[in-house]
Formats: sequence, C-alpha cells, structure tokens
Amino acid sequence: MKFAYKFSNLLGTVYRHGNLNFSHDGNSVISPVGNRISIFDLKNNKSETLPVATTKNITCVGLSPDENLAILIDEDGAAVLVSLITRAVLHHFNFHKPVQCVRFSPDGRYFFNKEGDFNNLTAAAFHKKTHILVTGFASGVFHLHELPEFNLIHSLSISDQRIASISINSMGDWIAFGCAGLGQLLVWEWQSESYVLKQQGHFNNMVALAYSPDGQYIATGGDDGKVKVWNTNSGFCFVTFTDHTSSVTAVTFNSTGFVIVSASLDGTVRAFDLHRYRNFRTFTSPRPTQFSCLAIDASGEIVSAGSQGSFEVYIWSMQTGRLLEVLAGHEGPISNLSFNPVQAILASASWDKTVKIWDMYDSWKTKETLMLTSDALAVTYRADGKELAVATLDGEISFWDPQNAVQTGTIVGRHDLQMGRKEVDKITAKQAAKGKSFTSLCYSADGQSILAGGQSKFVCIYNVREQILMKKFEVSCNHSLDAMEEYLDRRKMTEFGSLALIDEGAGDGDAVTLTLPGVRKGDMSSRHFKPEIRVTCLRFSPTGRSWAATSTEGLLIHSLDSRLVFDPFNLDLDVTPSSVRRQMRQREHTDAIVQAFRLNEKTLIQEVLENVPYGEIEVVCTLLPDLYVEKLLNFIATTLESSRHLQFYLTWTLRLLKLHGQKLKARSSTILPMIQSLQKSIQWHLEDISKLCDWNRYNIRYALAISKQRGMKRSAEKPVSEDEESDETASEQSTEEIGMHI
Repeated sequence: MKFAYKFSNLLGTVYRHGNLNFSHDGNSVISPVGNRISIFDLKNNKSETLPVATTKNITCVGLSPDENLAILIDEDGAAVLVSLITRAVLHHFNFHKPVQCVRFSPDGRYFFNKEGDFNNLTAAAFHKKTHILVTGFASGVFHLHELPEFNLIHSLSISDQRIASISINSMGDWIAFGCAGLGQLLVWEWQSESYVLKQQGHFNNMVALAYSPDGQYIATGGDDGKVKVWNTNSGFCFVTFTDHTSSVTAVTFNSTGFVIVSASLDGTVRAFDLHRYRNFRTFTSPRPTQFSCLAIDASGEIVSAGSQGSFEVYIWSMQTGRLLEVLAGHEGPISNLSFNPVQAILASASWDKTVKIWDMYDSWKTKETLMLTSDALAVTYRADGKELAVATLDGEISFWDPQNAVQTGTIVGRHDLQMGRKEVDKITAKQAAKGKSFTSLCYSADGQSILAGGQSKFVCIYNVREQILMKKFEVSCNHSLDAMEEYLDRRKMTEFGSLALIDEGAGDGDAVTLTLPGVRKGDMSSRHFKPEIRVTCLRFSPTGRSWAATSTEGLLIHSLDSRLVFDPFNLDLDVTPSSVRRQMRQREHTDAIVQAFRLNEKTLIQEVLENVPYGEIEVVCTLLPDLYVEKLLNFIATTLESSRHLQFYLTWTLRLLKLHGQKLKARSSTILPMIQSLQKSIQWHLEDISKLCDWNRYNIRYALAISKQRGMKRSAEKPVSEDEESDETASEQSTEEIGMHI
C-alpha cells in the first residue's frame, strides 16, 4: 500500500475574498480560496488549486506581466512570491500591515502595493482598449458604462450579496465577479449577455461526501441544505439540488452511480436522479424526526437512515418509497450506519455504547450486539464484509469480527489527533486533545489500511494488521481558522486577558458574550468569529488512487497521481533518453519500453508507445516482462483520459489483458484500483463518442431518406435507363453500407 498521497485539488470552494485576476490570454481566472489560489481554465473547462498555502486567508493577488510569478498577501500583510511554473515559493516578505492592492510594474521588475484598513466598499474595473467601466454595488447589481460619454450599456443583478471583486480579461469581453458572502465566482460575457462560468461552493460548512462507483463524480452535502455534484476531472460543480430545507447530514450513491440519496435534519431522505436532475423520491418517517446518518445496501434497493431524536433506524424501499421497517433497540442517538458490502446486513452505531448488527433475511432481527467502552461515533465495513471498524468517543478505533462478535484489535488514536489551541482556551493544546475523537472512518480498497479524521487538522492513516500510524496528513495550515495554534500566542495576551475575548465592534458599556461550551461552528450573533478547523467526512476513491475529505476549508483531494517529472526505477548509467530513442529507431520496441519505464518520464514513455506499429503490438505485449505489464496498464489508464488515440490504447489494453490475464488474476486484490481507473477512463470516452456516433447515424439516415425521395421523384417524372438505374442502385447500396458500418 502506498502512502505518498499529495495534495491534488480543492473543490467545493471557488472564491472566499480578495481580488480576482485574468490570465493575459483571457482564458483563465485566478481566484483566492482561503489561504490558497485556484486557477479556472474557462476554455478547457478545468480547475486547479496550487499546492502553495499562506499562513492566513489571502486578501490580494498580483501577477507578473509574463505570468511566471505571482505575489500572494494575506490578512496580516505577510507576502509570498510564487513561481507559477514550478508551483514553488521563491521568497517570503512581511509588510506588517494589511494590504489592499498589489500590482507588478509593466517590466515585471517591481511591484506596488496599497496599505490601509479594509472597509465595505464595492468594486470597480476599467478596460482601457474598449473604454468600458464596470462598477459593482453592495446590492449585487453591476453597471457597464462606456467612457467618456458615460453611456449605460446595461445593468444586471447577479447576486443578493455585495460584489467584492471585479476583473476584466485582456480582450475586454469577459468580466469576472467575486461575491464573498456566498462564495460565488461568475464570469459574464457582456456582449452576448450570457454566463461563461457560474460556480458557487457551500457557503456554510461542508458535512458529507460520497464518490460515484466509477470515481468520476463526488457528491457533497452541507449545512446550507444543498447537495452538489462535482466532476473530479474538471473540478467544477455541474448540478445543485436545493430541495432540502435544513442541513444535509449524509450523502451516498447507489450501485449504478445514477442516483444520489441524501439525509437531512429537515426530517426527509431524498433520492435524486442524475439523468433528469430531479428529486424523484422522498422518504419520510411516521412522526417528524431528524436524520443524522444514511446507508444503502449493495443492490441499491434498501435505504436506511438513523434518527437523532427517536433513537430508531428507518428502512425504506427504493422502488416503492414505502417504509418497510422501524428498527428499535438503541437507547441513544444513532451516529452512523453501514451496510455489509456482500450481504444484506446492517450495522448501526449509537451513543449508547453499542453497535447492533441487523439481518434483513431474518426479519431485521438483531443478529449481534457489540459492547463498546464509549459512545460510538462511526462504523464501517471492510470491502469483503469480514471486518468492522468502530470509532468511539474516547479516541479509539476498535476492529471486530462481525460474524462471531469478537474484537480483533484496537488503535489508540487520541494522541495522533494533535488538536490545536483555540484563542479562548485556558488549557494547553495537549490537554485539549485528550477530549477529541475520530468521527469518520474509511477502509482502503485492499482493506489493509484505514483513514480516520475528526476534530483535528490532521487525517491519520493506519495499518490495520500492525495497528500502527503510517502517516498523518495536515488538512490546512491556515491560521485564519481557529484551533490552529499549538502554543499560546503571548503577543495577544494583556493584563486583562486574551485579546480574542474583546469584541472590536462593541461600544462602551456593551457586554461581550462568550461562546457556549461545545459550539464549534461559530457564534453567528457575534460580529466576527473564526470557524474551527475539523474534518467531517472521509472517503477513498473506488480506484484507490486518491481520497477526499470534507473540512472547514472545503473538499480536499489527495492523490497518488502527482505531476512528478523524474522518479527513477532500476536506473543504470547507460539508460538515457538518447539510448531509448536509439533502440526505438532500431525497432527494438520491447527494450525501449522497459528503459523508458526505468526513466519514468511520461512524455518519453508516450513517445515510445506511440511509435510502436499497430501490427506489432501483440508481439511486444508477448515479450514484455511481467514486472512491466502492470506498470504499462497503469500508464494507459492515466493517459487514456486525455489521449486522442483511443483505438490504439484500447488495443494495447486488450492484448495485455488477454496475454497476461491469468497472471494478473492472481493479484486481483492489488490491481483492482488500476482496473477501476482504466474503466473510469473508458467510460468517460464512451459517453462522448456514443453521442458523436448517434449524431452521425441520424445524419446518414436522413441522407438516405432524402436520396430515396429524390429517386422516387425522378422515377415519377421520367423513365430511367438501365445504366442510370444500376448506378443509382449502387449508390444507395454504398450509402446503406456506410450507415451499417457506423
């Protein structure tokens, strides 16, 4: 099992606050998202979040004229100079004051900044070539004027929140707007009066996530009551469901991947169709209750949800929407549910320090009751259904044999949480961590490892068999969030106490109210507050190549598919790109492929593969050593997503699987993520090509119908000679053959 997961992308957040920038070609928008920046490619419909992060939220961004450098400045005036080519930090500098604006000089050798306190001004931008002035207002309305006559071109309301930033691209036809209140990012084409990009994240906390079975989509639910579906390739949200009227607590896909089911505190469980984008089924309970968790069986026919108030588990039929059963027996709120992946058995975790296992084939009777040492917060089955993991309030993860109700192991993870210190805490971070616990668990695809996250800025990955910590991933280093400081900041301490207890907006005689104990989402009645960093949900991708976490920062994705240029494997001194190309010219294709994989340069491997003649693919696959078969399949799975040589790479895949299928089958458990990744790439191409083929088939049918009508018309007008009739018949037959071929 590899643990070299690296930060890959940030979804669910498209804009926080700060200024927007267009690239000089006008095709991309650079947007600050918390303490990171995201680049939205509007031409290729993709997004990318840079792996560079500041210590606090970014307030202004400046791009160099050649777009090789960017300067990022946070709330405290700390600046970092970043290379947009290598994605690395080149220099740190601190202005020691808040900065409102930063710009590079035209030659790129200097930059200028404007310091001062922030206010509630609206935004404006001017395009010199087209003489267009864009002004934004606190009401969400913007105006376009043409100067110098100041003629109003048009006015439009794009939001009910204040427009915080405006930017115009180099051509002057696209205008980007950022609304910090709802986290909106919009790109407007003013000439055609249409949206180029319209994205909005969860403007409140993100709570739950789920991967689709093929790994192409991620569904998220938040405290704003919305369910959003994101494309993992592009990073964009393509549909938002707003049917819930309260916080969404859980989301999941069915086995086909075309249905999303969500549970909410509004007392409903809803099913959404990804074909027609509608809520086609709503599940309710006989008496109103708040649903805190959700699970669907492997067939997708049984839907279950746990209640916070009545301590019961409700079972519905997906087909009919009828309530089938109400499972009673728990003496506390239901915290989590998990179906056995291979059997119709449901595990329910509760605050009553038990996990109950229910058997559907035995009339939903309690099969086993697992007694725990503390309140159960999360439960999950291993992929083969032979092991159960439970996270409890005391910070432990226990492993059970569900068939025999025997505990097989325990991980004490309280010390691995490493909680930071809040601004108003009167105890150390080490002492505060003793009261924290894991709230989300997820097994890896092979079942050898388990991800755990909760009330901490870290996500831990453990080896199940050895029961040891393998690696910790830091969710965020953003000190604009609460519970990030490890030690007490004495600069904020006065003789009257911490400066965090002082409400800056309060006048003389106004009482400063303190947050109630246990409040983690912030006191919305206060003038300002810091949200607490935490992880609410964790999921592994079905391919095993990445995992995702919903956190205070947004939807974080860590992946093994990093853009490494050089990663040597069995490297010798005589293995060089020139020697690889020499073997390629000598038609020694197998040796060239092996040496290219030793260098592990993607462009070189692709060059060698695509120079293999189509007729020699089977011979090369036969001679390829077993060690490189899996590597080649992995490479094809990643390259197939963006390559145009679809039939070429599918031929490679078919020959490799046919010739080495028996040997690969013996390692099926380890290569399953690779096969799923390959299936994901093929499915993505299938959706695009099937549409094109359908369009071509319909056009050919139309051409056939037109030709027949013209032939009938000519035959009715004049007699046709034998030579003309034979030519016309041959033409119609050739057209029909083309249609049948396509």
